[in-house]
Formats: sequence, C-alpha cells, structure tokens
Amino acid sequence: MSTASVKGLALGKLGFGGAGIGNLYRAIPDAQATETVNAAWEAGVRYFDTAPHYGLGLSERRLGSVLSSKRREEFIVSTKVGRRLEPAPDAEGMDDEGFEVPATTKRVWDFTEDGIRLTLEGSLERLGLDRLDIVYLHDPDVHDLEGGITQALPVLEKLRAEGAVTAIGVGTNSAEAALECVERADLDLVMLAGRYTLLEQPSVPLLDRCMALGTGVVNVGVFNSGLLARPEVPDDAHYNYAKAPRALVERARNLAAVCRDFGVELPTAALQFGLRHPAVVNVTAGASRPEHMATNAARMAEEVPEELWEALEAVSRD
Repeated sequence: MSTASVKGLALGKLGFGGAGIGNLYRAIPDAQATETVNAAWEAGVRYFDTAPHYGLGLSERRLGSVLSSKRREEFIVSTKVGRRLEPAPDAEGMDDEGFEVPATTKRVWDFTEDGIRLTLEGSLERLGLDRLDIVYLHDPDVHDLEGGITQALPVLEKLRAEGAVTAIGVGTNSAEAALECVERADLDLVMLAGRYTLLEQPSVPLLDRCMALGTGVVNVGVFNSGLLARPEVPDDAHYNYAKAPRALVERARNLAAVCRDFGVELPTAALQFGLRHPAVVNVTAGASRPEHMATNAARMAEEVPEELWEALEAVSRD
C-alpha cells in the first residue's frame, strides 16, 4: 500500500474511521470493536481517526485499548476538538446525537484555548497516549464558523508551534466552510465528508485550492452514507443519513452498471475514486465489523482499469 506524507506523517491510501466503534446508530460489543480495529491493522491500515463526539468518548477508549499493544511509532492517530465532554450525572436515558450510549456525559461547544486544551487532555487519557499526531476542529460550521476560524484555529496553530501536535486541520461536511478555513488559517489538512465522491464532486474548487496551498485532504464519506456501499443499489438506500431520493438511486444504479461493464463493483470504484484528485492524501472509511474493514482494504488494493474512469466521466457529463 503506497503512502502519502503530510508533515512527515505517512497516512496510507486507506484510513480507519472510528464513529462505528463509538456505537453509531447501534451498540456493538467491546469484543467486536476490538476485532474491527485489529482487522484494519492486519489489512495494513496505520491511520486511525476518532473524536470525543463519537459515543461520548467510547470510540477513543476502544481505539486506545487496541493501539496500546502496538508500537507508537507505527501508527497515526487523529482526534477532534470543538465539543468538550462534561459529566452529566443527573441525565437519564441514551445519547440523542446518534450514538447508542448512556447519556452520562454531555457535549459542550467550546472554542476557547482552555476548553481545547482540556478536550485534548481528555482524549489523551481515553486513548492512553502521550501525544497526538493530528487534531481537527470538528464541525465548526454546525456551531459558529466565524468563532471557529478566529478563536479555535489559532489555538491549534499554537499547539502545533509548541510541538503538542504534529498537524492540524478542520473536519466538516461543508466544502464551503472548509474553503473559508483554509483561506484564513495555516492548516495542514482538511477532513471532508461526502463532498468528493463518485456520485458528486461539489468540492472540486476546495480541492484545487488545497492543492495550490499544499493542504492535504482526507476524504471521508465516499459511499455517500451507504448509497454507493453495495454492488447492487437497493430501493431503500441512504444518502446524507436519510432515505435517498429516487433520482439519486437511479444515478447510482447507472454508475454501478458502468462499473459492471469493466468487471468492477460499485463500492470498489467509489473507494478508489476518492483518491483521484491530487489534493487527496487518504480515504478514511468507517467500519463496525471486522469483515467490513477487510473488504474495504481489498477493494482499495484491487486493479481498476483506467478506461473505467473515462467511461464514468462520460456518464457524468450526460
């Protein structure tokens, strides 16, 4: 597996996204989470992304428990700031932000220097690490984009200058928000979700600008919330975390048909397309089962004929 390097960090073509092992949408046993991370490792993955947001710290704890048995210099970890975790001892029930975990902890938006440093201290403790490779500002556009740019990103620049973290960036679903961040801060990376995929590429202006600035892009959400995740696109496929509109289902099926003509399955093309822009340094895919991570790695390693991309571009122009 070839690697791309950012600030001396070799991310590799494929990374592991930790939302699933934070019980995204459904609870999974600790043993399954462990097996999933180990499957990524066995497949050659060495870049692991997580966040306090994922399962109110559960993803970080589970990832850290597996990586504790690995040599620190052999892997790269990124986590995120912006949402600080606080105890919620009087809370009842389960988390209401998509993770199947008890709501004994709450998220608090905090872009202050003290808040960011506290957030990183908590992440290091849960991960069992003494340093972090990459820190992203998480979803600033969801809360306060201007505050994220003027308050939080300067803190990350300061932490990088201190040597507390090697590389910094922003993680978002919005290409427009990411573009504003890279124009106004000195970022090493952008983690962009679902905006540069085989289905749609509204982020090309952002990627072009990142290329000019020397900012790497970690591409996530390349399956468009599942729409491109299976060789045959079902009627109830999801897009942007909701049921996909009929027109997009048909578009995905047209792409799948072109792929079949070249002996390639739709998810394989979706994964590999995510690397086609030269600004993209890594595609990170989430998984909550070991077989999913093994399959993703096999798809990324598969030979795809160049003629397929030409055929897919022709379909996109129609």
